[in-house]
Amino acid sequence: MRHGFLKVAAVTPDVRVADPDWNAARICESLDACFAKKVKIIVLPELCLTGYTCADLFFQERLLDSAKKALCTVAAHTGGHDSLVFAGLPLEKDGKLYNVAAAVQDGKILAFIPKRNIPNYGEFYEARYFAAGMGEVDSVDFDGEKIPFGGNILLACLGMPGLVIGCEICEDLWVADPPSVAHQKAGATVIVNLSASNETVGKEQYRKILLQAASGRLVAGYVYSSAGQGESTQDLVFSGHNMILENGVVLAQAQRFCNGITVSELDIDRLCHERRRMRVWGGQEPADYVRVAFFLEKEETPLTRTFAPLPFVPSDQETKRERCEEILTMQACGLQKRLAHTGCKSAVVGVSGGLDSTLALLVAARAFDSLGLDRRGILSVTMPCFGTTDRTYDNACRLAKALKTTLRKVHIREAVQVHFRDIGQAPDCHDVTYENGQARERTQVLMDLANQTGGMVIGTGDLSELALGWATYNGDHMSMYGVNAGVPKTLVRHLVQYAADTCREEGLRTVLSDVLDTPVSPELLPPVDGCISQKTEELVGPYELHDFFLYYMLRCGFSPAKIYRLAGEAFAGVYGEGEILKWLRIFYKRFFTQQFKRSCLPDGPKVGSVALSPRGDWRMPSDASMAAWQAELEKIRA
Repeated sequence: MRHGFLKVAAVTPDVRVADPDWNAARICESLDACFAKKVKIIVLPELCLTGYTCADLFFQERLLDSAKKALCTVAAHTGGHDSLVFAGLPLEKDGKLYNVAAAVQDGKILAFIPKRNIPNYGEFYEARYFAAGMGEVDSVDFDGEKIPFGGNILLACLGMPGLVIGCEICEDLWVADPPSVAHQKAGATVIVNLSASNETVGKEQYRKILLQAASGRLVAGYVYSSAGQGESTQDLVFSGHNMILENGVVLAQAQRFCNGITVSELDIDRLCHERRRMRVWGGQEPADYVRVAFFLEKEETPLTRTFAPLPFVPSDQETKRERCEEILTMQACGLQKRLAHTGCKSAVVGVSGGLDSTLALLVAARAFDSLGLDRRGILSVTMPCFGTTDRTYDNACRLAKALKTTLRKVHIREAVQVHFRDIGQAPDCHDVTYENGQARERTQVLMDLANQTGGMVIGTGDLSELALGWATYNGDHMSMYGVNAGVPKTLVRHLVQYAADTCREEGLRTVLSDVLDTPVSPELLPPVDGCISQKTEELVGPYELHDFFLYYMLRCGFSPAKIYRLAGEAFAGVYGEGEILKWLRIFYKRFFTQQFKRSCLPDGPKVGSVALSPRGDWRMPSDASMAAWQAELEKIRA
């Protein structure tokens, strides 16, 4: 449970219809397997102690008594184990029979939660046997104890304050106003569902969509366990289609028609962060809800779920292609609106032969095409100076020509040298002034050319550079519209690759491919033997690491220790622990010290869930202290 991870399981045990003793034995075997995996929350199917398909046998007192005895067996089996178990059974109360979920832990029955919505259509005839449960909570006598009984019960963990569990049963999920909505409003972060959903053609996909929508809408974890093999096949077939979801994402799901255990880890801390961030659930906890406390020991949770090393880039190729097309269109639409609003017929782009300026030029070409403007109105400006290599210079020129834009070459070496003389900068002193003098001269050229042509300067800096402050203040940091401001560096590469893969012109494809093969560099220091001497990732660290850090810090609100742990999982065999920690420390230092550059960013379109616009997603004091984060970083020992 450290770092907020909670191991949960959806279990479909073997059952015999109307044989609670046998079923209890199989459930206990499944529980043992879960205990061995250190599972904290275990969810079993609806009516699993008797079997869902008992039909009129539910009227038999012998079956009902056997089910109660079986529950006592299961409850006793949980004694001494640090797990909360939900199991389904029929239970009589005040002369009515209810379809209930029993919550048990450490040998004790904590609560009975009845099914609210009783289906009585198609293949379902539950109203023949069961009464609909109500929300109000009272109690029922069971085995000499008074046990809370009612729908408005939440199980609240004392050892993990953010863990509050609400329960619904099968049909409760499928109705217009499911109990889980009220549970969530009352504070539930995890919903468990004990189900017996039979299979029909196409139902699997619909069920999955329904669960994704429920967990996403509620910003909750969702553990769904369904009946499987062993239920009567007189008229129906059950597949045990178990799923574990978190905020709309399927973490794990069972192979259908094969009973077993589905395990994953919910990130309770992330769910709580997301709710704090969104702040869309107002009001106080409903007065008629009852919280039943339980306790779980806080311990290390071994992870089975994986974390993509490139969180901004879809792993599925088809999804990635669709995403790239969508992002390029969004960038172009943003620029298109700005050009139309200002009446500009000219766009000025500083092209360096690198990835960012290549993407910006591709976006400008799309925007001009959408507006029906001649691409010759795009002024592609290459400004070679001390660090420019033949490779990048040639690629900049070839790219401008391949896109049918107007190429303008402005050699800035002499202008920079004059500036150095004016301020007393020694030409052989390759310090930050040497580098930034070139960057600011380039920006001045672009701005003045935009004035000459009645156009606007299109910014090329990307999201990752903004996060690290890897931009010259009032140099490449400044533009009139930054089309790449919402695109992280790891995604820039894939957008350019997509453009190369989909373009029909061989010349353009060739130059884009060479740009993709060129090391990332600002080219502000003289080359060595004609090759790039200044490689960005050797100076500030690998962008794939920084983008990973950025995503989990901003999007998820994770602590440095948690990000360090997940990076170790995601980049195992690629970067060592010491290397990850080194770049993580640099990331936090640069992120906190460089906010002043982000506080005055030009306009630019947001394209993903992480953005750094001071007018939108990220508002941070430029002089905020990083002491709290630094203290945690110092505690990490690689």
